[in-house]
Amino acid sequence: MYSMRFCPYAHRAHLVLNAKHIPHHTIYINLKEKPEWLTEVSPLGKVPALQLPKEEGNPALIESLIVAEYLDEKYPEVPLFPKDPLKKAQDKILIERFSSVVGALYKVFLGGTEAAPNALTEISKGLDIFEKELSSRGTPYFGGDKPGMLDYMIWPWFERSAMLKYLLPEKYELDKERFSKLVNQIIICMLKFVLNIFQLMID
Repeated sequence: MYSMRFCPYAHRAHLVLNAKHIPHHTIYINLKEKPEWLTEVSPLGKVPALQLPKEEGNPALIESLIVAEYLDEKYPEVPLFPKDPLKKAQDKILIERFSSVVGALYKVFLGGTEAAPNALTEISKGLDIFEKELSSRGTPYFGGDKPGMLDYMIWPWFERSAMLKYLLPEKYELDKERFSKLVNQIIICMLKFVLNIFQLMID
């Protein structure tokens, strides 16, 4: 797994690998000083890039969504996408729709306060869709009682949304009433993450 520690797209692939308990080796890349050999496994010089040494020809896959779907099909023991074709298609549509939230977040990350007013409106409108969807499902996660592919594909940006309060003078945070379901999901995920780290320390 060729990755970069702070890349949310690579984060997606790590989440899927970990959720499925797939043994792997990670090589972290400095994307500002890319090694020349990177294009041999990632023609576009991007991460994540997943090399498959057990497959004929030692192929590699790029693009986070492609990597995630390949892993879900290759290792079906822990399914992340719904088995029902329609539900799977609907979740893939929601992953695609989340791109508007990602784009708006990057406007703030790169443009700061000048881009913030319009971008924050875009973020909120985009998150309204997911808050409504999670409420209609009536489950803690989009995947049900435990995270599914939709949860893992949008989680990296939820985690990074905490940056907004440090980038903007008004210390913006997600509206805990407007996005109560999503905020609760974030809290649950963070608590589980901390507990997992604590358990590793004990072991």
